[in-house]
Amino acid sequence: MTEARKIYIKSATQISMQQPLSEEWLTAPLVQTETYVRSQDPNFREWLNPLESRRMGKIMKRAIVTATAAMKEAGITTPDAIITGTGLGCIENTELFLEQLCREGEEMLKPTNFMQSTHNTISSLIAIRAKCHGYNTTYSHRCISFDSALADAFMQLSIGDIDTALVMGHDEMTPSYFTILRRMGYVGQPGEVPASEASVAMMLTSGAPEGALCEVVAVEQTYGLSRLKSLSVDIDALLVGTNGNATHDAVYDDICKLLPAVPRLHYKHLFGECYSASALGVYAAAHLLQRGVVPSMMRCDGGTEDLKVNNLLFVNHSDGKNVSYILLKRVG
Repeated sequence: MTEARKIYIKSATQISMQQPLSEEWLTAPLVQTETYVRSQDPNFREWLNPLESRRMGKIMKRAIVTATAAMKEAGITTPDAIITGTGLGCIENTELFLEQLCREGEEMLKPTNFMQSTHNTISSLIAIRAKCHGYNTTYSHRCISFDSALADAFMQLSIGDIDTALVMGHDEMTPSYFTILRRMGYVGQPGEVPASEASVAMMLTSGAPEGALCEVVAVEQTYGLSRLKSLSVDIDALLVGTNGNATHDAVYDDICKLLPAVPRLHYKHLFGECYSASALGVYAAAHLLQRGVVPSMMRCDGGTEDLKVNNLLFVNHSDGKNVSYILLKRVG
């Protein structure tokens, strides 16, 4: 019987409301108190030439930077697959196209905004730049978009269809969309974490663990909470996406009741809320496992001491119905 392939996260990079392309948030996080905080962008001139950059929206620039950095850190120039999760896609370009359509009619529209308004533009552009002619797809499933992309990559790597996969999660939060979501009660309410943005890229590989941040042991998605009851692995911590919304957080309370003795961690107080926030959660988990220690600022169980971790279960949900379980393990 063939031994199951092991899957590793070789690199993981981020652009968020913390310092971009950096893990400084582990020791000196930026504290954001506003209800709406856009990402801290790097100097795009260091990554893109001006002629290329001026035709791109911010989400495209961020995607190129994080993807390029992740591939460079992993030492892989052309992955076998590129898989993206995004809730809103290139919403800024979509808004610009629709605003121009309303203002000027249908005859003098700029084609660039339309061409870059589709959700799968991100994966396509990265594939062109990386000369990747393999599997390329995009998932748009609201808060579990990135989780779905990761599950796809994990399955294909596990059965040997591919050996490397660039998995990404990207979402931007425009002022107009923030206003809509705030009126709906989704973000921007008193006591909630800031509404923000996410751009995450990570390289997954099968084979040797050398240089990996962590191992991806399992990725499962269920309707409801039943799967967690059958988990038999010793878990050192649960990383959950509480954001200060009582209804949203109650689902995590129910999940944590199934493992009452396991320490509980959170991450959205550092990175904010958006449809791709779970990508930042997995990114954070990978770097925490590489260190082997979770700083006390990430504990939300009343603990005040740093926590040693070898097995970490990341849990995410969308509307309390679709639930993702991602089990990660320290390498070495």
